[in-house]
Amino acid sequence: MQISYNWLKQFLPIDWEPTRVAELLTDLGLEVEGISPFESVRGGLKGVVVGHVLTCEKHPNADKLKLTTVDVGSKKVVQIVCGAPNVAKGQKVPVATVGTTLFMNNGETLKIKKGKIRGEVSEGMICAEDELGLGEDHAGIMVLENALKPGTPLSELYEIENDQVFEIGLTPNRADAMSHFGVARDLKAGLRQKGIQKELLTPSISNFIVANRSRKIAVSVEDHNLAPRYCGVTISNLIVQPSPNWLKNRLKAIGLKPINNVVDATNYVLHELGQPLHAFDADRIFGKQIIVRTVEGGTPFMTLDGEERILHEDDLMICDGEKPMCIAGVFGGINTGVTENTKAIFLESAFFDPVTIRKTAKRHGLSTDASFRFERGVDINNVEYALQRAALLICELTGGDISSDLVDLYPKKKEDNQVFLTFEKINKLIGQEIPRDVIKSILTSLEIKVKSVTETGLGLTIPFYRIDVTREVDVIEEILRVYGYNNVDFDPKLHASIATTSRFEDHILQNKVGGMLAARGFFEILSNSLTNPEYKKLLAEEKGSEVRVINPLSSELSALRSSMLFSSLEAAAYNINRKRNDLKLFEFGKTYHPSGTGHEEKQRLSLLVTGNRTQESWTLPSRQSDFFYLRAVVEQILTKMGITQYQTRTCGGSVFSEGLTFAKDQHDLVSLGVVSSAIQKRFDIKQELLYADFNWDVLCSLVARNEIIFRSIPKFPSVRRDFALLLDQDVPFNRLEELAYKAENKLLKDLSLFDVYTGDKLPEGKKSYAVSFTLQDESKTLTDKQIDKIMNKIKSAFEKELGAVLR
Repeated sequence: MQISYNWLKQFLPIDWEPTRVAELLTDLGLEVEGISPFESVRGGLKGVVVGHVLTCEKHPNADKLKLTTVDVGSKKVVQIVCGAPNVAKGQKVPVATVGTTLFMNNGETLKIKKGKIRGEVSEGMICAEDELGLGEDHAGIMVLENALKPGTPLSELYEIENDQVFEIGLTPNRADAMSHFGVARDLKAGLRQKGIQKELLTPSISNFIVANRSRKIAVSVEDHNLAPRYCGVTISNLIVQPSPNWLKNRLKAIGLKPINNVVDATNYVLHELGQPLHAFDADRIFGKQIIVRTVEGGTPFMTLDGEERILHEDDLMICDGEKPMCIAGVFGGINTGVTENTKAIFLESAFFDPVTIRKTAKRHGLSTDASFRFERGVDINNVEYALQRAALLICELTGGDISSDLVDLYPKKKEDNQVFLTFEKINKLIGQEIPRDVIKSILTSLEIKVKSVTETGLGLTIPFYRIDVTREVDVIEEILRVYGYNNVDFDPKLHASIATTSRFEDHILQNKVGGMLAARGFFEILSNSLTNPEYKKLLAEEKGSEVRVINPLSSELSALRSSMLFSSLEAAAYNINRKRNDLKLFEFGKTYHPSGTGHEEKQRLSLLVTGNRTQESWTLPSRQSDFFYLRAVVEQILTKMGITQYQTRTCGGSVFSEGLTFAKDQHDLVSLGVVSSAIQKRFDIKQELLYADFNWDVLCSLVARNEIIFRSIPKFPSVRRDFALLLDQDVPFNRLEELAYKAENKLLKDLSLFDVYTGDKLPEGKKSYAVSFTLQDESKTLTDKQIDKIMNKIKSAFEKELGAVLR
């Protein structure tokens, strides 16, 4: 939200530096994210002076150029080459002198230099309106009043306004501060806390008088729940034309483009008081009646931007006796908008139901200054005042007359909220005692009325426009932000409670595993839980198995993710498209699933690797990430969590072209594998991706049951023996592990696969495994006889069960 300092000072006379005001506003909770200068004319016309054209002759070397001599108020008369058709001897003209920088309407800048044009010296530039930023005309140069003195700075002839504009990052709860008046109201409270008493100046409406009743328009509201208050008045005999400079400057300073004096006036009051208004061309209102109602779903409606929108049955519309004219609180219609031919208007000011406006704006993809305010809630008690203020301003700007009684449909008055504030609660939440007279002063400065005072607290009436202040704690927050967070004392002693958390807490385990992955070169990612429901089609899951968002931000973010895969793929695609091809990513997050009673959340850990494992180096060759690398990382995570006994099985499906699942106690722990080509194609990724998905909830439940057993380091040495085995191609290594441990589960401590060979030197359908076995007896040294007996037992098991042959 942009706030003009000059505009702000109209409500609150203050001579502070803008940076000092910004600091106070930030302390009050209206965070100023930046301050930018504004000039009504860029450059302030510096270097542009009044010149007197002494001579004007045809350029000797060009048909369309003129050679002039101009008196610019200095001792030397300058020669200027000019191409304007209307330049003539004796004129007073604006001259940009040498060294001046011009900021033109098309956004370009031009620095004036001394030079030659077609062989003739030119020492300046005689300017047109658009070249100075004073208008749009480029048909010829500006011709000034003849009485002006040569050399007079042009900035003295035009009202050039310099301003400072605050960019305020407004939080959604502060609907009361969505205007210059609202910000000034907060600023007044902050100044009072610093001992500076300033009165808040508000525009007078004492001159609001009905001139005649020639333009009466009947107004009705069908559902007062959708429009609790609706006001309107007609203004006739107006002349629509460009706004005066002061109004244009106010709007330009906050980034608005002036349109005409009627529309500009409604925009001005909106940003002045925070109350949206809308002006209808009264001559286009059929039947001389306004009806606030919903219409039949599917009705087409053309908005001011020229787009046809299909209305929903819940959209609140402003209609005449025949047709819809405006999407209430959101956007006007093209058929009843104010144009240069408008002679009379119906001016609307209302309070619409915030939920209805928010849904309508989202439904049609519209976000306007009006909907922004109606969605958050405007001050219902300010509706009539804002209408009168805008009507008087329009009459002043257009010469119009108020030509009807003011209609105010407000059947059920909104009551101010009542809160009882206890001093004990204030001291408890803030952590120190604030003097009671200071508390009362702060509340009064915030327009919160103190209705009663007791020994224990205060009975308060909260104005309706403070829709975010409904509870005792809300009032305490208001007191604290005005009192100043910086004024709360710090205790010199540090008080802390002894932590009683378990080492199996979820966040502790996440930190341990995350630290381990980071040490192995992985980067953590944090992605949005909202996802595109179209992704579910890639998983071949049942339709409707996702959790949908009732009021989505967009169709691409209308479901909660049921898998961590796609957020990882989005991150991978983003990086790969920017030549970051070597990736190792991990993410802790939740997935969401429908259940019989509603919805359930599941905590997951996902890993994604692609490209090379390490950076390129002249000392080491690059090694590609592959399935076995990812499996090793997965096993390291399981080992880190104390889970060593598990089963594995192959898996595929729609996610993996080839994969593996680790399971324990009938629970799947993790699935990993190569992402299928169909899914990679959807994300336009051409390199191989490897992905692992951990069921983190199950892992945490298992690690909590894991007992750590300590034992002394064995004193006696271990022994290694190797087998080179010829096996069938379809025999997996884990089958060897099972048989070996079954044959000897006491002295066999470890076995590992250190070589795999397949080739034409082996029989067809065969492969060779080189396997090492580590044996150890913790109570004595093993003898050769014992070792040979164990190895023969393992060999026999391999030969009998697998048909293995020693090579």
